[in-house]
Amino acid sequence: MSEKTRRLTSLGMLCAVAFVVTVLIRIPIVAAAPFLKLDFKDVIIVIGGFIFGPLSAAMVSLVVSFLEMVSVSDNGVVGFAMNVLASCAFACTASAVYKRRRTAGVALAGLLQGCVAMTAVMLLWNYLIMPPYMGVERSEVAALLVPALLPFNLLKSGINAAVSILLYKPVVLALRRTGLVPAPEERGGSGKPMVGVLLVAGIVLVTCVLFALALKGIL
Repeated sequence: MSEKTRRLTSLGMLCAVAFVVTVLIRIPIVAAAPFLKLDFKDVIIVIGGFIFGPLSAAMVSLVVSFLEMVSVSDNGVVGFAMNVLASCAFACTASAVYKRRRTAGVALAGLLQGCVAMTAVMLLWNYLIMPPYMGVERSEVAALLVPALLPFNLLKSGINAAVSILLYKPVVLALRRTGLVPAPEERGGSGKPMVGVLLVAGIVLVTCVLFALALKGIL
């Protein structure tokens, strides 16, 4: 089996598992915002990113978020976009950090940075998107940021980071036994070491620009 075939097969399996996890586990945990639900698809997405790199994490995020939109989600295209942003901010940040040096300490540091990135990105995007989407004043959304959105995103990303640390090694070992993931010494470089970093930087840049426009009342 070629390296490309093994990668596509592994990513397809991860997409399927992430989607099943999303369907089975969707827990509303903030009374003030019942549409905010805890799920564990980011665990599978970041594991894919740790194995294959941040660009693969982004691809899995797109596929799983699309499947979620057309099946169990009632938030349409907006929900799809927010899911992609959240998952990419968390998983692509973590896997971009881990790709530079594959150690447990760096993995933990990457996951913590992913938690921060996801929380910041989602606070800003909810501030931007929720007023026109829900038909409410921006001040009402701002009032939800600290009591609802901040703790939700910190809790969700923190739980996903902890579960990712616990499951990463067992999942990788299982995939190696099946031959879908090569041993570390067999892996070649992707030739695109900056793709993940550029992806994360692009998300942050667009977020900051739109946030600045919103503050000026342009959006």
